[in-house]
Amino acid sequence: MTAPDTSWVLITGASSGFGEEFARQYAEQGRYLVLVARRLDRLQALAETLRRQYDIEVVVEQVDLADVAEVIHLHRRLHEQGIAIDILINNAGHGLQGPFVDNPLDDALAMVQLDVASLTAVTHVFAQDMRARGRGKILLVASLLAYQGVVNFAVYAAAKAYVLRLGEALHRELKRDGITVTTLCPGLSDTGFTSVAQQKITPGLKRLMMQPAPVVRIGIRALQAGRISVVPGWANKAFVVLTWATPRRLHQALLSRAMNG
Repeated sequence: MTAPDTSWVLITGASSGFGEEFARQYAEQGRYLVLVARRLDRLQALAETLRRQYDIEVVVEQVDLADVAEVIHLHRRLHEQGIAIDILINNAGHGLQGPFVDNPLDDALAMVQLDVASLTAVTHVFAQDMRARGRGKILLVASLLAYQGVVNFAVYAAAKAYVLRLGEALHRELKRDGITVTTLCPGLSDTGFTSVAQQKITPGLKRLMMQPAPVVRIGIRALQAGRISVVPGWANKAFVVLTWATPRRLHQALLSRAMNG
């Protein structure tokens, strides 16, 4: 019988959605987990379940990742505990649907802070450790909307485009240091994101919605295989091909119609 892999996996946004599913699937592999999010009660409940079910170590860290200073403190605490992160799942993010000028400016800036600035900070501090050890894996969670600007998702789509381009660049830049960087670009998924983002679910979108488990499984396999990026689901892949093959005005109009009804 193969011994479990006890390397440490850090998952941001681990209290729900993709983050919770990443925790479950890595726990099944026997890996030790650091679960990071703001909702302590949900983290503790998930951690207790995974410890009992898989007999693994799980560290819970309540962190407001939108505060870069807290990211630095998290990194320092783990270092002091002797926890070296082998796999980083940079999943935490926030979205909001609505006209750009109608939404409060603070909401737009909060999205940029979490989805761009804090993701960059988390990636930077843990990639430095991985480079020093000569190994590591990083998965950045972007979105299908990273491939183009979408009406009523202007800031979110722009933020996820940053994540995708950052991941593509770091894939090549950090490869020489023994670090794999992969970007996961899921389409609409049943994670609870849509209710938080106040997103309208059109009948067409409902038919395309994926469950978190296969999306996460695809992301983990792509990271393990060393791929630069991955888009889960054949319909989502077809959309990316459409983006490459058609004029910008056409595919932007089609996606904006699909996303907004």
